[in-house]
Amino acid sequence: MAQVDAVIAQRLSSDVALIDQIAHYIVHAGGKRMRPKLVLLFANALGFDKPARFELAAVVEFIHTATLLHDDVVDESSLRRGKPTANA
Repeated sequence: MAQVDAVIAQRLSSDVALIDQIAHYIVHAGGKRMRPKLVLLFANALGFDKPARFELAAVVEFIHTATLLHDDVVDESSLRRGKPTANA
């Protein structure tokens, strides 16, 4: 998972401080990261050992995180997992 975390950090880095801060907050808000783990598990089971598997696992995590953020915005939620949401 360290490789996936490295991809996530690299893809979310920004020269714009606010974007960098929000991206860091959203991704490090908690969770078990089961989806990226499943991607890596299936990649291993299918013999796919190329570095792209880490990119793919990160993409799955980005999609999941985006759906959570969208849900928080639509529902005007102020908390997720007991912490303030990014839009709060």
